[in-house]
Amino acid sequence: MTLARILVAALCLLPLVAGAQTFPAKPVKIVVPYAPGGGVDAIARALAERLAQKWGQPVVVENKTGASTIIGAQAVTKAAPDGHTLLLTSEATITSNPFLFDKLPYDPIRELAPITQVAALPQMVIAHSSVEASSMDELVALAKKTPGGLTYASYGSGSLPHLLFEGLKARTGAPLVQVPYKGIAPAVTAVLAGEAQLTLAGVPSAMGHIKAGKMKPLAIARAERLPALPQVPTLREAGYSDIDPGESWFGLFVTAGTPAGMVQKIAMDVADVAADPAFRERHMTVRGFDPVFSSPEAFAKFIQADMRQKERLIRVSGAKAE
Repeated sequence: MTLARILVAALCLLPLVAGAQTFPAKPVKIVVPYAPGGGVDAIARALAERLAQKWGQPVVVENKTGASTIIGAQAVTKAAPDGHTLLLTSEATITSNPFLFDKLPYDPIRELAPITQVAALPQMVIAHSSVEASSMDELVALAKKTPGGLTYASYGSGSLPHLLFEGLKARTGAPLVQVPYKGIAPAVTAVLAGEAQLTLAGVPSAMGHIKAGKMKPLAIARAERLPALPQVPTLREAGYSDIDPGESWFGLFVTAGTPAGMVQKIAMDVADVAADPAFRERHMTVRGFDPVFSSPEAFAKFIQADMRQKERLIRVSGAKAE
């Protein structure tokens, strides 16, 4: 490269560097498309407190709920691309909604820029203790010989339990009947009460019931086995990687068009906050979340893979937004 080209490249980078150095120039907003009190909201508020200390500017959490997270996501896509409006949301907003809705008023790939995957929440296939199956293969065999099949609790069309069990039905022909509830907590409660026999639930919501012997784990939707339950195989190990809906996850985004230097700065500052073991323990691991805090580049690749899997499973299941 000639000296002239080097100088031109350096001059092009100056605005990015300068923008990152002066960020934030005003209060920062973290939009959460869920109600206060949930997992995404709790992490957003913990990050906001620490980032406000680091940045010397107020960082506020704004809960914009409704329409399957669409209202909150759309608000961020329409914000100024200056890094001062962020979105902390789950996989539903990014990798499921595009395939559940015939027409979505935002494009998660073109209108949002990934900053970091904050956390992963491993999902586990769980059954009521009375279900006479201890593996996925045994579950399929049991469903086929049970009059009327087996029931599974979900939290609606396109939810992770719906995608898993409809995928299992399509692949094996096992008769599985969906019983929808208004959230994952009611779905777990339904299995606990025997109203439904199966569900796919986050590890924290199921662990206590598993230890009490009221539920049994059959497989885990995770790349590796869970240290707390080393005897439970992953869906891949059980031979069902093709219907694995993956872990639930939370990620931080910013309006597309935000200068790359700002995106990198936010990612590095968030990673710096997360490097504190006390922060990870108090706000994440105690809640059953696996801290991730990936780079923007790694997060973008992860989203692409997750989107491909979600698209395939949603088409198999025939799920549509309710």
